[in-house]
Amino acid sequence: MLKVAKILYLRKPIFLKMADIKDEPKIEHTNIEQPEVVTESSDNETKVKVKKPIDPTLENMQAFYLKNKNLVNYVGGGLLLIIAAFSFFKFYYLPEQEAEASNEMFWAQNYFEKDSFAIALNGGKMVLSPDGQKQMQGFLQIADNYGVTKSGNLAHYYAGVCLLRTGKFDQAIEQLGQFNSSDAIVGPIAIGAIGDCNMELNKIDEAINYYLKAADKSRNSYTTPMFLKKAAFAYEQKGNFQEAINNYERIKREYGKSDEGREVEREIARLKAKGNL
Repeated sequence: MLKVAKILYLRKPIFLKMADIKDEPKIEHTNIEQPEVVTESSDNETKVKVKKPIDPTLENMQAFYLKNKNLVNYVGGGLLLIIAAFSFFKFYYLPEQEAEASNEMFWAQNYFEKDSFAIALNGGKMVLSPDGQKQMQGFLQIADNYGVTKSGNLAHYYAGVCLLRTGKFDQAIEQLGQFNSSDAIVGPIAIGAIGDCNMELNKIDEAINYYLKAADKSRNSYTTPMFLKKAAFAYEQKGNFQEAINNYERIKREYGKSDEGREVEREIARLKAKGNL
């Protein structure tokens, strides 16, 4: 009887209290898009390929292109045209123009060094070139015809000096004003030449401004004391002896070993006596 009772006990269903049942974790379904599954079958085997979801960014780009197809094509074509034009200008047109301008500058500079400023400025002389005889161009023509080149820019400087030397001061200022240079010597000299033109036109205040600008453009022992001395002379012409002395003293203090520095003591003494200082 005990064995039977034991068997019946084991077969008897077990009832648990509701409090003894623990809550099982609930699985929440998310809205994560599942990759599409593509099944391929053949006689011998079945292959399952998983199709990757399309990147939303690519879909947006494709939609934008389809909506604005004409605009995108026009803009893209325009950019390609700009790039092509820039490449042509930089790698073909500009080097060719630079070579031509350099050849023309050779003859004009040759006459400039001989102090034949009118010929150097306006050209017109027949010269022998590798291609035979030709009429040379002057600095004015070179500046106009090859303005985008380095030689064309330099031609403005030479033209300005030629005009200064031939007494055409207003035209000289115009040409010198179009010249741009970061060179430590030529740059300040071009600015100082504008000061010379203004002195010739009796525009002393303008001349002083350009002389001081030239002096500080590139501080060195050649151009700086030279234009400080010119500024001192201009101040003296105005009767402002103290400012003239100040410029000479700066030369003495900063560039005492320069050619101008060797003469400043005498100039300072002269101006103090002249101005009763």
